[in-house]
Amino acid sequence: MLEITDIIGIIAFAISGFIVGVRNRLDLLGITISAFLTALGGGIIRDVLADRHIYSFTDIIPGSIVLGVLIVGIYFKLHEYDFENKDLFLISDSIGLVSFSISGSIVAINSGFNIYGVVFLALITAVGGGMIRDILINKIPFILKENFYGSVSIFVSVFLYVFGISDQMIILILIIGVIIRIIAHKKNWKLPTF
Repeated sequence: MLEITDIIGIIAFAISGFIVGVRNRLDLLGITISAFLTALGGGIIRDVLADRHIYSFTDIIPGSIVLGVLIVGIYFKLHEYDFENKDLFLISDSIGLVSFSISGSIVAINSGFNIYGVVFLALITAVGGGMIRDILINKIPFILKENFYGSVSIFVSVFLYVFGISDQMIILILIIGVIIRIIAHKKNWKLPTF
């Protein structure tokens, strides 16, 4: 189940990275880096911090998915479509956010991290790649100023840390997390600013 949701997340995040790259007028290498960083960067940071083999460098599937998205994106000119405001993209992006948060939490808990480590690893897994991408193109990272995005990741990690890891708990938190993310987006929930 988590593998399927991770694949959906990789696809959604790779599309997002592709579109951001094109809209910022990056060349082909820049667009490729943007897509790869957005989709896989958080997981790479997670694995380095947890002192694990880097999944994206040892398994051929994640990189192949991103490469496939790039080829499809270029061929079908996906940047010309308004993906970010479509429900299908919102759902797949939400699934990616929550599943990456879950996988980051699981790695942290299994590595013996405390609550702060679990929250950080979940958050960096889910949004780390997008943050690096935004910094590279000289933008304030999306999660620092927009919507309720990172807060969903924090909720997921705290919930898993408190209630433990089981198949039922993972499915429950996946459903709840996706619903919270969609509602937050639709209702335009934001954290307070000062």
